[in-house]
Amino acid sequence: MISSLTLPTLQAAYRSGALTPSRLVEQLLQRSDESEGHAVWISPPDGLRLRERARELERMGMQGLALYGVPFAIKDNFDLAGVPTTAGCPEFAYTPRDSSAVVQRLLDAGAIAMGKTNLDQFATGLNGTRSPYGACRNAFDPAYVSGGSSSGSAVAVALGLASFSLGTDTAGSGRIPAAFNNLVGLKPSCGLLSTHGIVPACRSLDVPSIFALSATDAQRVFAIALDEDPRDPYSRPAQPHGFDFGSAGRFRFGVPMARNLQFFGDVDSEALFTEAVQRLRGLGGEAVAVDLEPFLEAARLLYEGPWVAERYQAIRDFVNTNPNALLPVTLGIIGGGARWLAADAFAAQYRLRELQRVCSRIWLQVDCMLTPTAGTIFSIEQMLAEPVARNSDLGLYTNFMNLLDYAAVAVPAGSRGDGLPFGVTVFAPAHQDLPLLRLAARWQRDRGLPCGARETAPAPADPDVPSPVPCGWMRLVVVGAHLSGMPLNRELTDRGARLEAATRTAPCYRLHALADGRRPALLRVTAGGESIACEVWELPAQAFGALLAGIAAPLGLGSVLLDDGTCAAGFICEPAGLEGARDITDFGGWRAWVAAQAQT
Repeated sequence: MISSLTLPTLQAAYRSGALTPSRLVEQLLQRSDESEGHAVWISPPDGLRLRERARELERMGMQGLALYGVPFAIKDNFDLAGVPTTAGCPEFAYTPRDSSAVVQRLLDAGAIAMGKTNLDQFATGLNGTRSPYGACRNAFDPAYVSGGSSSGSAVAVALGLASFSLGTDTAGSGRIPAAFNNLVGLKPSCGLLSTHGIVPACRSLDVPSIFALSATDAQRVFAIALDEDPRDPYSRPAQPHGFDFGSAGRFRFGVPMARNLQFFGDVDSEALFTEAVQRLRGLGGEAVAVDLEPFLEAARLLYEGPWVAERYQAIRDFVNTNPNALLPVTLGIIGGGARWLAADAFAAQYRLRELQRVCSRIWLQVDCMLTPTAGTIFSIEQMLAEPVARNSDLGLYTNFMNLLDYAAVAVPAGSRGDGLPFGVTVFAPAHQDLPLLRLAARWQRDRGLPCGARETAPAPADPDVPSPVPCGWMRLVVVGAHLSGMPLNRELTDRGARLEAATRTAPCYRLHALADGRRPALLRVTAGGESIACEVWELPAQAFGALLAGIAAPLGLGSVLLDDGTCAAGFICEPAGLEGARDITDFGGWRAWVAAQAQT
C-alpha cells in the first residue's frame, strides 16, 4: 500500500517501477469502500472505468504526462464526459458528452478521474450538510461538518482517496473545507481557470479551486489547469505577479485589528491564530494592523445584497418549474434572489466599487494579508439547528474575496485541543497566486505538519515546481544617487520599484566619483577590487526601458556580481568615461563618500 499520495512521492514510485497506475487504482478502490460512511461521493469510483484508464496510461508511458497516474476527485458541478452532473440535485442531473475545460486539461496531462464528489446543493453553502446524498462528514471527526460547498472534494483528499481534487469557490467553498480537513486550498484569481463546463452559482464570481496535500502540489496542478478560454466570457490571461513576497526575504502582511476578529467562543482557534501571526513573522514577515471592516462590508453584499439574484438567475428556469427538487434551505436562499430589483443590483455595484477603492489603499501598506480561514468549526448537529446563521459565521473571512478580486491560499495551522484542524488564509490582489503559493510552501516547510487525515509525514520538498507565469519584475543594482534617500531614488519609487535588500557587490569592483561630482561609476576589475555597498531593487519590467532612456553617458546598464554569487542588472560605467574621475573605493560606497564630502 502506497504511504503517500503527494505528487513527488507518487511519481517517484512510478519511475522506480515500485507502483503502476493499475496497482494504485486497486488500492484506492479499497480505500473508497472503507470510507463510505463519510458520504464523499455522488458518482463513486467505477472500477471498470478506472482499470481501463490505468491500462491506457500504462500503454502511453510517463513521457510528456506531467500528471501521469495521479488520481483526482471532481466536485459534482463539473462535467466529466459520460458521468452524470447533478450539482447535488438528482432531478437536475444530465450526462455531458464532453468534460469541463479544467477537467480535460488534467486528463490530457495523464491524471485519473476517480469520481464525482458530494457538495452543498447547487454550491450554496459553506458547511457540507445541504445535500440529498447525505451530509459529508469531516475527515477527522464525522460528528463535525466537512465544510462546503466543495465538501466531498476536500474529504476525498484528506482520506487518501485522491492526490488532489477540484472544487469551486464563490464565497469560501475552496478554502473552508481545506481548513476543516487539514489541506491546502487554492482559490485562484478570478478568470484564470476556465469555468466552461461547470454548473454556475454566481457566474461573475465563480472560480474553480484546487485542494491538495501541499502548496507545491497545488502549484503543479494550477500550472496545468491555467488557460485563457474563449468559451468562458469571464476568462482572462494571467498577468505577471510582480514582487514575490513568497520567496525568502522580508515582506509585510496585514493582520485584522482585534475588533475585527471573531472566534465565536473558540479559544483554541483564537490561540492558534495568534501563534500563526508569530510564525509568519518568523518567516520574515512584518505584521501591519489592518482595519478589516471595509472588507467585511463587501462580504455582506454577497448574501445580504442582490448577488443572491445571480444564483437565482443561474438556475431560474429549473427553480421555477421544479421548486420541490431543492432542499428547503437551498430554495430559501436561491429563491430569495427573485425579489431583488435591477436598481438594487446597480446600487450594490456602486457601493462595491467604493469599497474596492477603500480596500485598494491597504495594498500600499502590505504585500499580503493573513486571517483565520474560519473562526471556528461546528458540529453537524449545531449546523442543522441553525443552518443559515452558522453558515454565515463560517463565511466571515471568506465571502469578500471574489467580490474584491483577490487570490487566496488556505493552509493548515495546527490542531485544536479536540484534534480538529485549524487553518489560516493568506490573500492578495489578483494575479498574486504564485507568490501566495510560494509563501504557503515556506509555511508548510516551517511547520512540518502532515496534511490530510491519512498522511503521516510532512509533504516532501519539491524544488522543481513550474512557474506558469513570469514575475514581470527585474532586479536592479544601484550604487549611487538612486540609493534610498538619495536625490534620484524617486526615479525608482515613482515607477513602482521596491527595495529588496541592502547588500554589497562581490569584491571585484572599483568605485569612482565622476568629474561632475554627482554620480559614481562602478567598474569591474581583474585585480585590486573591493566589495562596494549597494542596494538591490525590484522594478516592473515595463518600466525598465524608460529608466534606461534616462541614463546619461558614460553610465549604462550591465551585469553586476553580488557578494552572494548572484548577478543582476546594475549601473556600470564605460572605462573611457573615467577621465577626470576620482577613485573612492576606500570609502566602501557612495553614501559614505557623500557623507564625508558634507563634512569637509
